[in-house]
Order: sequence, then structure tokens, then C-alpha cells
Amino acid sequence: MHSTLTEHARCLYGDEYRPTPACGQEHREHYFVEELTFADADAILSMLRELCPHVVDGRLPVWIRNLAYRLVLLQRPDEPALLREAAQNLWLHGPDWDETATELTRRAEELEAAPPIRTPAPSVRHDPPLGA
Repeated sequence: MHSTLTEHARCLYGDEYRPTPACGQEHREHYFVEELTFADADAILSMLRELCPHVVDGRLPVWIRNLAYRLVLLQRPDEPALLREAAQNLWLHGPDWDETATELTRRAEELEAAPPIRTPAPSVRHDPPLGA
């Protein structure tokens, strides 16, 4: 088994910047997609940023990138930088996704424009001493 999602992706799809390591494991795309589906946001972002550091490059298939960003945004829906990064990825891969990219950018702008949520300070109770 591969030790990281990035390693698994590199073995399956290759890496534009580093040689693909020798690996004797069976590589089937559905095993990778299964691992991607249940990966945490940090592992997915690490894979995307290592294998596609400039968004326009890398050997990950477009549908894998789109799925990866979708999974990250499900885990972190309120992070404007991630919304913009996902939108940029969609704009680069054809007009079919322009409406979704625009919506992601709009959502990022809304989040940034919203006033910060302030949690009230806990109230301090001053109960009378027992027996008073």
C-alpha cells in the first residue's frame, strides 16, 4: 500500500516534476478514487499542490482535480482562499465549469465581506454561598 495519497497519485498518473518511483503494486484507478474519497482535506491539498503546483500543470486528470477540490470544499466550505483556488482550477478546464467557478468566487467574496462572528464572553454567575 502507498504511504500517502500523493504517492498513490504519483504512481498512477506520474509526476511532471519528479520521476515516478518504481512500484510493484497493482494500480487501478478505482482504488485511488476510493482513497481520495475518504482522504482528509490536508492530504488532498498536499497531493494537489505537490503534483500540480502551478494549477495549469501536472498529470492529474481534470476529473480527478475537480473531484479533489469538491471533496476539500465539502470539508472546508468557509475558506475563501480554497474557494478561489478551486474556481481557478475550474476556469482553466473549459467553459463548462465557468458558472460554478463564478459561484465559488462569489461565495469567497461574501465570506470575506461578512463581519467576523464574535462569540460573547461567558457570563459569570455569582451565586450566593450555600446556606446564605
